[in-house]
Amino acid sequence: MIGNLAGGEILLLVLAALLVLGPTRLPGYAAKLGQGVRYLRDLAEGAKGQLRDELGPGFDDIDWRQLDPRQYDPRRIVREALTEPSSGGRGARGGGPDEKPVSARMTPALPVHDPSLPTPFDLDAT
Repeated sequence: MIGNLAGGEILLLVLAALLVLGPTRLPGYAAKLGQGVRYLRDLAEGAKGQLRDELGPGFDDIDWRQLDPRQYDPRRIVREALTEPSSGGRGARGGGPDEKPVSARMTPALPVHDPSLPTPFDLDAT
């Protein structure tokens, strides 16, 4: 099985190519396909070698599965950030009676606008 193709599907594709291209042109196109696959493989190996040369000995220590974008789950990242221990030895959710909740610690204090004063206007910002 190649990728998501089973043996029967590959056989069906070969038969369709034989019917569309004909028996005279099929060997030429098969050779071109083989050359294309070899070129792509050589290109990938060259990029890998260039990365290895530029990154040095640390290249082999990289965990490539960790860098896979399919692993990205924002809910998991936020959950881990909120539950990891803080520097004080307590959990991020707090532990002391005088400690503010997480939402209060994360929200910056915004200045309150006095409605009796005109709204601030910045000419440089417009």
